Order: sequence, then C-alpha cells, then structure tokens
Amino acid sequence: MDKNRRPKNIIFSTIVLFTFFVISLFISELLEASTLIPALFVLAVFLIAMYTDGYWYGVAGSIVSVMALNYAFTFPYFKFNFSIPVNLVSAVIMLVITIFTSALMTKVRQQDKLQAEGEKEKMRANLLRAVSHDLRTPLTTIYGSSSAIVEKYDDLSKEQMIQLANGIRDDSQWLVGMVENLLTVTRIDNVKMKIVKSPVVLEELIDAVLVRFRKRYPNQEIEVSIPEDFVMIPMDATLIEQVVVNILENAVQHAVGMTRLILKVYIFNQKAFFEIIDDGCGIDKERMNDIFTGYFEKKNAPADCQKSSMGIGLSVCASIIRAHEGSIMVENNSQGGCCFRFCLDMEDEENEQ
Repeated sequence: MDKNRRPKNIIFSTIVLFTFFVISLFISELLEASTLIPALFVLAVFLIAMYTDGYWYGVAGSIVSVMALNYAFTFPYFKFNFSIPVNLVSAVIMLVITIFTSALMTKVRQQDKLQAEGEKEKMRANLLRAVSHDLRTPLTTIYGSSSAIVEKYDDLSKEQMIQLANGIRDDSQWLVGMVENLLTVTRIDNVKMKIVKSPVVLEELIDAVLVRFRKRYPNQEIEVSIPEDFVMIPMDATLIEQVVVNILENAVQHAVGMTRLILKVYIFNQKAFFEIIDDGCGIDKERMNDIFTGYFEKKNAPADCQKSSMGIGLSVCASIIRAHEGSIMVENNSQGGCCFRFCLDMEDEENEQ
C-alpha cells in the first residue's frame, strides 16, 4: 500500500465514524429510533472498507463501531459490557461484513490493476510495432542515399548530390523528432515521474513554438491568434511546446490540400484552450476514437489521409496533456479540415495548497 495514502485513509475513516456517531446520537435522542443505529454503524463500516486500502482500516472501523455501539447505545449506557450475547453477535456481524467487503474491494482493485497492466503491455506492443514501422522508411532512405553518394560519387552531378543530401537531412530531422517523442513517452509513462508545473508566459511559449517549427518548415505560414492580455499558464513548458509542434507538424505532413494553418489560444472559465486548425482533407470518422492511441491498422488511412504513419506524435501529445490533468480532442470542421484542441488549467491546485 502507498504510504502517501495512509493519512487520507485515516482521515476518511475518522470522518465517517464521527459523522455516523453524531447521526446516531441525533436519532437516539430526538427520533427515539435506536433500532436504526446498528444499521448505521454497519453502513459506516461498509463505506470505510470500500473506500480505503487494504483490510486494516475496515477492521479498525469495525472494532471502533462495536465499541461505540456498546458504550453509547446499548444498556447499560455509557459503560462497556460485552457479557450480553446481542453485543457479541453485533461485533461478529460487523467484523464479517468488514472482512468480506475488504476482500471484495481488494479483489476488484487487483483486477483493475491487472487490467491496467494489460493495457499498458498492449500499448507497449503497439508502440514497438509503430516504431518499427515508422523508422523503417527514413532509415532505408538515408542508407540508400548515403550509399549512392559513396558508391557513385564521380557519376553524380552537383544537383543530384544536393538532392540526396537534402533527403538525408530531412529524414534525419524526422528521426530526431521521433526519438524526442519516444523519450517523452518513456518519461511520461514512468510512474515515479511527476509533472513539475511553473508559470509560463503564453507569448513566450508561442514564440518558442514558432522558432522551432520554422526551422523545419520555413515556408509554411501560421496564422497566430492569442489574447492581447498578459497570460501566464502553469505547465511544463518544454512538454507543452512539444505538443503544439507535434500537432502543427502533423497538419503539414498529413493535411492534404491544406492552404491555411491556424494556431489559436483563448481563455475561458479559468482554462487555457489551444486550437490548431487546418483546412485540409480532415480525418476519417472511424479514426477519431483511436487517433491518440499511437497505433493504427495499416488498412486504415493515416491522420488527415496522407502517407502511412502510426501517429506516435499524437499519442505523445495525449500522454503529455493527461499528465498535466488536461484534456485533448479532435474534430472535423464543417468547412473542411480538422481542429485539434487541448486545454490546461490556469491555476495549479497543488502549488496553491
């Protein structure tokens, strides 16, 4: 059991027992319905066993409930007396309920954990397939181009040499981006890793995104729309920058027929919304549900319908936004193209506490 959860379990158990004790006193004094009191304590024990970790909190709550019931609500009042058979039967019933409830909840949690591990293993397998698929083409191109330069150096013109070198450079840049995404996936999926948020000026973030994006796509225009007011958002700036760049690059690579690419940020209801909008071919409706999973079947068309791609970049985006406790989605525009949208909280609750 996680030691960090012990205080929460203790506080929860104490609040439940105290609350039901007060309710029992109210019922006993004002409503004179003492027959309901044992049922109330049974409910309290059930809640403790259900919403705390392990057996011990439920067992402790059961013992405390039996003591409270014997002391305050059983004759002789405000004295402990376990010689009466009814009191012993009540204690046994509560303990049995506690044990069965705790055992059931423990089993459910174990099944959930196994299911989560199974999903994680499935995602790892999908990631390996995606990596092998996405790396094969650029590596083959780099190998082929470099081999041509080495083996046919004297037969190649200057223009051909430049063309092959540009191909090697472009595919190398793509591989660098892929490695960055894979490293991010490893970092985010590490259970010990925790996102450290710090206030980031929105305008500085967007400037960093544009500088990074234009190094690879100098000819691609981006229409930027951000609030005129000074805006600061708690985030890991490096990771959020990677999210925006990944989505922008996804549009350039896959949005067939795109003539406009828009980056828009607005504030609503204490949340910062980021939108990347294109007017390309859009995304097949069948792909919407699994576009952030990181693996797509070959029979399906890739994001925005162009070349085959497993969408690791979009999977990384989803992982980063989830780690920031935000949300991400995609939808097709009625006029054509699609819109990727994610939101971040404007306030960091952990730092405030």
